[in-house]
Amino acid sequence: MDTTTRAKIPSLHHQTEINWDNLDKTKLYVVGAGMFSGVTVALYPVSVIKTRMQVATGEAVRRNALATFKNILKVDGVPGLYRGFGTVITGAIPARIIFLTALETTKAASLKLVEPFKLSEPVQAAFANGLGGLSASLCSQAVFVPIDVVSQKLMVQGYSGHVRYKGGLDVAQKIIKADGIRGLYRGFGLSVMTYSPSSAVWWASYGSSQRIIWSAFDRWNDKESSPSQLTIVGVQATGGIIAGAVTSCVTTPIDTIKTRLQVNQNKPKAMEVVRRLIAEDGWKGFYRGLGPRFFSSSAWGTSMIVCYEYLKRLCAKVEEA
Repeated sequence: MDTTTRAKIPSLHHQTEINWDNLDKTKLYVVGAGMFSGVTVALYPVSVIKTRMQVATGEAVRRNALATFKNILKVDGVPGLYRGFGTVITGAIPARIIFLTALETTKAASLKLVEPFKLSEPVQAAFANGLGGLSASLCSQAVFVPIDVVSQKLMVQGYSGHVRYKGGLDVAQKIIKADGIRGLYRGFGLSVMTYSPSSAVWWASYGSSQRIIWSAFDRWNDKESSPSQLTIVGVQATGGIIAGAVTSCVTTPIDTIKTRLQVNQNKPKAMEVVRRLIAEDGWKGFYRGLGPRFFSSSAWGTSMIVCYEYLKRLCAKVEEA
């Protein structure tokens, strides 16, 4: 590789970014399904805790994340931390295939679109990654929302007066019987409003922060050698943490409203949920579960991006010299 341009981002960009056209798609999807499923197993309990906190009523409102965690273990044991997991893992594989395909193809097209404008690397990365994240989320919502609705009902079953179910299929059947197929898409608008901007913000933050970190790395390190794998992973992980922090602060209020809409049996309107949250806990009620959401967003995002970047390197086609 030509190291004379190392002071400029492109050489590092070549080290850390692998073009979609240079990936073995079959290997990417197969290996990725297993890899991301493993990450989901590790982080799923955080989603359960966050959801419980968002729908809490009465005395449960005062519980923090640790108290909620202890309560789940006391009442349901470790299985309580994995309620709805089977449903999520079943729907996650097709949803991720759709997401990754839309993400990478949109990113590639967006980078070509902004190339003539000669923007800085961080701005180009923010635009391309943000648009890619937005497109990926919009395309995957058709699969993700029904899974989200069913899994969240399983997460809160028997808690604060919520109905108990026999499993994910039982939830889906009862929803369809009561409201038809559209019942599985309850909160779809808010879900799109939550996850699409969230995805756009996350990927834009990740893309731009990574470029900024690499720029700082270049200023501090005058060596011409390529960065080590540990350095690359460190930069990607840091970018994931920054993206998680930004995203959780921006989108938690909408996520709280969406969750309440999806699990409430009385089918309230969004404004009813807003008024009740304010009445119960003031404006801070919109940030219920912010701690777990921040941890989940940062931990999931960091784990996901490190795994995904490694996966891309693993699935990269051998380039000709």
